[in-house]
Amino acid sequence: MPAFSWTVVVLTCQHKDSVYAFHRELELRQRRGCLCASTLLLTVQDRQEPLGSGGATLNALLVAAEHLSSRAGHTVVTADVLNDAHILILHTGRDFPWSSCSRAFSWLPVEDPGLGVQAPICCLDVLLSHLTQQVCSGSPPGVWVCSTDMTFTVPANFVPSWDSFSGVCALALPGDVSYAVNHGVYLSGQKGHVRDIIYKGSPERIRQALMHDGKVPLVSGPVFFSRPVAEKLLQLHVTPPLDGCTYLGLDSGAPPFQLSLFLDVLKCLCSDLTEDEFVGGGAPASGPRGALLQRGRKELWRILRGTPLTLAYVPGGSYDYMTLSGKEHVLRLTRDPARGHALSHIQVASGISDGGRIINSVLEGEVTVATGAVVQHCHLQGPLRVPFGCLLSGLEASTSPDVARLPLDHDIIIQGHRIKLGDLKLKVYTVMGGLDDLELPCDAQGASFANIPWHLFFSRTGIRPEDLWEAGGRRCPLEARLFPFLHPTEGGVGLAGGVGWLLGGAGCAQRWRKAWRLSLKEVLSLTHQEAELRWRETLLFLAGRKRTKDALMGQSDVCLLPSFRAAVAGGQQGALLDMLDDSEYASLCFCCRWKRIDWKCHPSVAAGSAAEQGEEPQREDSLDDGDVHVSVGEGAEPGAQLGVSARCLSCIADVLTSWAEAEGGGGLRSGPAANQNWRAAYVLLEKGELKGGVRALAAQRADWLSRPDLLVRAARHYEGAAQVLLRRAVMSSQKFVAIGQGELPPIGQWHEVECPARIDLAGGWSDTPPLAFERGGCVTNVAVKIDSRRPIGARARRIRRPLLLLVSHSGGRDSDVAAETVCETADHLRDYCQPNAPGALLKAVCVCAGVASPTSQDALALQLTARWGGGLELHGWSALPTGSGLGTSSILAGALLAAVYGATGRSYSRDALVHAVLHLEQVLTTGGGWQDQVGGLEGGLKVGRSQARLPLQVHVERLRPPDGFAEALERRLLLVYTGKTRLARNLLQDVVRNWYARLPVMVRNAHELVTNGEDCARACLDGCLSSLGRCLDRSWQHKKTMAPGCEPASVRLMMEALRPLVLGQSLAGAGGGGFLCLLTRQPDQKDEVVRVLANTPVSDDGGVHTVQLDLDGLTVLQPV
Repeated sequence: MPAFSWTVVVLTCQHKDSVYAFHRELELRQRRGCLCASTLLLTVQDRQEPLGSGGATLNALLVAAEHLSSRAGHTVVTADVLNDAHILILHTGRDFPWSSCSRAFSWLPVEDPGLGVQAPICCLDVLLSHLTQQVCSGSPPGVWVCSTDMTFTVPANFVPSWDSFSGVCALALPGDVSYAVNHGVYLSGQKGHVRDIIYKGSPERIRQALMHDGKVPLVSGPVFFSRPVAEKLLQLHVTPPLDGCTYLGLDSGAPPFQLSLFLDVLKCLCSDLTEDEFVGGGAPASGPRGALLQRGRKELWRILRGTPLTLAYVPGGSYDYMTLSGKEHVLRLTRDPARGHALSHIQVASGISDGGRIINSVLEGEVTVATGAVVQHCHLQGPLRVPFGCLLSGLEASTSPDVARLPLDHDIIIQGHRIKLGDLKLKVYTVMGGLDDLELPCDAQGASFANIPWHLFFSRTGIRPEDLWEAGGRRCPLEARLFPFLHPTEGGVGLAGGVGWLLGGAGCAQRWRKAWRLSLKEVLSLTHQEAELRWRETLLFLAGRKRTKDALMGQSDVCLLPSFRAAVAGGQQGALLDMLDDSEYASLCFCCRWKRIDWKCHPSVAAGSAAEQGEEPQREDSLDDGDVHVSVGEGAEPGAQLGVSARCLSCIADVLTSWAEAEGGGGLRSGPAANQNWRAAYVLLEKGELKGGVRALAAQRADWLSRPDLLVRAARHYEGAAQVLLRRAVMSSQKFVAIGQGELPPIGQWHEVECPARIDLAGGWSDTPPLAFERGGCVTNVAVKIDSRRPIGARARRIRRPLLLLVSHSGGRDSDVAAETVCETADHLRDYCQPNAPGALLKAVCVCAGVASPTSQDALALQLTARWGGGLELHGWSALPTGSGLGTSSILAGALLAAVYGATGRSYSRDALVHAVLHLEQVLTTGGGWQDQVGGLEGGLKVGRSQARLPLQVHVERLRPPDGFAEALERRLLLVYTGKTRLARNLLQDVVRNWYARLPVMVRNAHELVTNGEDCARACLDGCLSSLGRCLDRSWQHKKTMAPGCEPASVRLMMEALRPLVLGQSLAGAGGGGFLCLLTRQPDQKDEVVRVLANTPVSDDGGVHTVQLDLDGLTVLQPV
C-alpha cells in the first residue's frame, strides 16, 4: 500500500484512442497496490488544438473537480471538494518515436522482486513511486502536476518541509549550465522565492541561477498548488478567454487558448516581472491571436498574481528528459550495469552480451544480441543477430526470417506498429537510425536517414524528396512518408517489402511508390494504443509461461507466485493451467520411465481420505515388492522428475488460489481433499499412470472453476495430488531397508526395546521432504534421557490366537491409561493409513513390517497362522506429552518396528530402521522427515545428512567431541515444558507449500538451515559451548521463518525472561509448543531457571527437566 493516498489521479492524453487504453493501465496499477483502492482514476483527452501543459492542467483539474462534486452529491462544480483533496495530474505529452504508447508507458529493463504481482516497470511507475513515496508524502491538500516525458530521482534523505506552507512550490533538479541552455531554469532569491524563469537563455544569463553546489535548478520537476491556489485555477474555467483551455469552453464555442504551465502560469508569479513584461512577453505584435493571448495573460495576472512561488531545490537529485534522439534512448536503456533483462524468455542465454538488454520479449533459438543493443516487445526466432546500438521493437515471430536477412549495421532502430486507419487495423514497420536527428531538415549539415546522409540514400534508392514531403512541409525524417503499409494490388506490406528495401534489400522504387505510405509522425498519431498494449501483454504472458516452464524443468529457485497473479489479473489463467498440465507430464516423460509396479504398504490417498469420512477405502496393491522402480534418463538429475511433477501440481494449486483471491476469496487454502469426484485421478497417479492422471485432474478441474470457493477446493485436491507424488518419492527410501529372517522365537516371549528422546540442535526442517531430496538436508541432534529415563519404548510377542492385539500406553510403560485395538479380520486393518484411526500407528507398523496385509485375498487369521504360527501382541508407549517436539512419534515407530522384527525372528540395523520409519510415515500419510528417528535410534551427538537426490538416503555420522564436552553439555541442557501443544503436521503443509512456491525467504532459509546444521556439528567437534548456543539461537530463528506463528506469546515471554541465563534456546521440533530447550551459561542452573519462570506468566502444566546424554540410542532388553 502506498505511503501517500491520492484522492484523484488524472492522466491527460493526446489522442482519443489513448483514453480507454491508458485508463486500463492505471486500473492495473491500482489492482497491484501501486495506487490506493480508494483513489479515483481519470484519463482525460486534451482538446485537439495544442493547448500546452497549462491548458491541459486546467482542463484536468476541472474534470477532477466535476467528478469529486458529483461524488459529494453536488449538481454543479464546487471548490469545496478541494478542501481535503490530494490531486495528481500527470501529462503524457507528445508522441514518443521509440515507444508507441508514449513516454509514460515506455518499459525499463528492470524488475521489482518486491511486487506481489509481476508487472512491468515503466517511466510512469518510476514517477509514481518517487512522487507517492517521497516527494509528495506529507504535503497538504492541493494539486500536484507533473509531466511524464522525463524521469527524476531524489536522494533518500530528501524530505520537503510543509510547515505553514502556502502558495505554489516548484521542485527543481540540478543540472549543468551547458544542458540548461536548451531548457529552462529558475532564478531564485535568498529565501527560495522564484524571481524569474529563464527559458533557453544564454550561458551568462543561465549562470545567474547557479546554486551553492555549482549546478542550476532546472525547470524540470513536479509543481504543487496549495488548496487556495487550486481554487483560483479552477476559477479560470469560467474566465474568458482562459475557458478556451477546457472541454467546457470547447462545448461552449470558445476559441482554443494555448497556455504553458511554466512560461505562463508560473511565470506570472515570478517576483521580478512586471505586469507589462508578463503580458507583452513573447506575444505577437498584432493580430487576433496576439490580442487573445494578452487578454488571457491579463486575467492570469489578475487572478494569480501575489501568490508566492517557492523553489524546492534537490541537491544530489537527477533529471532525465526523454528527447527524440534514438541513440540517447538506447543508451538510457543500456548504460546502467545494475539493470538487466526484464520479463523475458531467452532460450539461449549465451547469445546475449552482458551489455545487451531484453525487455518483454521471447527469444527462441540462436538469437545474438550485442552489447549496447536492445530488444523490446518482440518475439524472435533465431538464428539472427542484433548489432551494437540497435533497437528492435514490436516485431512478431513471423518477421524473424526477414530480420535475419537484413543488412543490419550498428545503431539501427526497427519497429513494428499497430495502427488503426478508419476501420482498418494494420501493421506498419518503420526504420530509423539511432544517430538521425528526427527534426533536422534533410538539406541541413549532418542530416541523415538510417545513419547515412540523405543524398546518398536518394542516390541508392531513386527516391526523390517530393516522394516524401509535400510542398511547404517540414522536410525532416519525422515527417518523411517513407514507410509503406498497404499496396493497392498486393495488400499489406511486410517488413521485407518496406524496411528491408529501405535498408538495401530486394525491391524497387516503383513498387514502393505505388504503396500507401506513412511518416513516422503519422504512424505515431494513428497508433492503435489498445492493440499495442495488448501485444505487449500477450508477450508478457507468453514469456511468463515459458519462464515458468524453464523454472520448473530446471528446478530453479525462482518464485512463480507473482507471475501467476499477473496471469490471473490479465485473464490468462487458462493458458497458464494448460501449460502447467503439459509441463507436469512432459517433465516426467523427459526425465524418467515409470513402470507399472505394486507399492508395498502404500495406501490410496483418495481412498484413505474417504475413510476419514466413514467410507471404505479401495485398494488394489499387493504386498510383495515395495521398492520404487524409477529409471532415470541419461543426464537427468536423480529424483528431478518427481520434484518437478509434484511442484507442477502444487503450482496449479497456487494458480487456482490466486484466481479465487482475484474473485473475492474462497476460504482457507488448507482443508480436506477427499471429494469422490477426484478419486479416479488420484488412483491413476498412484498407479503411475501419469498422463492419464494429469488429464483426469484437468478434466475434473473444469467443473470447479465457476466460484471462488470451488477454486479453493480444487486447489486443495491438487495439493493432495502433489502429496501423492511426494510420498512416492520419499518411499524410495525403502530401498535401504534390509531385513534378515532367522528362526522364530518361542510363542509368548517378549521382545522389548526402549529409546531416548532427541533434542534437535540445528538444521531441523532441512530433513523434511521435499527439501531433504531437492536441496539436501543436514541436522545435528542429540539423544537424551529425561530425568534419567528413556521415555519411549515398545514390546511385542507372538501369541497363539491368530489376531493382532495392539495396545497404546499413555504416560509410560506401566501406565494404566491404555487403548487396546483388536484386529481379527483384514478389514480391521484397512484404516492403517489414517493417522486418527484407533491404533493407526501400530496397524501401520504391522502392515509395513510385513506381519499381515489388509489387501490379501487370504483371511487375516490364515495369513498370521501360515507365516507366524499365530498372532501378535504389540505394545507401545511414551512418557512424553503429545506434541512435545522431542520426536516421539517417529522414535516410537522405530521402537515398534524393532520390537516386531525381534518378535518375528528378523534382524535389522539402525540404518534400516531409520529408512523403514521414513517409509512408514509416508504410508501413514503423516509425512515428516528423518531427523527424529535418527535422533532417538542412534545414540549420543550425531549429524544426519541427505543428498539432493532420490532415492532418499540418510547418512549418520556420530560426533566425537573432546573429552569432558559431553559432561559439560549435559549439565547445561534443560527442558522446560511450555504447556502448549501443536502437532508438526499442522505446520508441515504450509512449509511444503511455501517451498514449492519457492518464496525467496524460504529459499534463503533452507540454505541457512543446512549451513547452521554443519556449523553446529563443528561446534560440537570443537567442544565450544558458546558456538553451540549461537547455533541453537539461529535454529530458532530459522524455525520461525520456516513456519511463521510457531512462537506462542507465552513462550516468547518465557524466552525473554530466560535470555540472561542461557547461551542459546529453542523450542524443540517444529515449534508451536512442547518443550523449550535451554543451553545455560553455567552448569546446574535448574534452580535459577525455576525461579525466573515462577515470576513469568506460563502454563500451569510447565516444568523444568534435566536431561542426560544417551550414548546407546535404541536399546534391546533381554527377552523374557
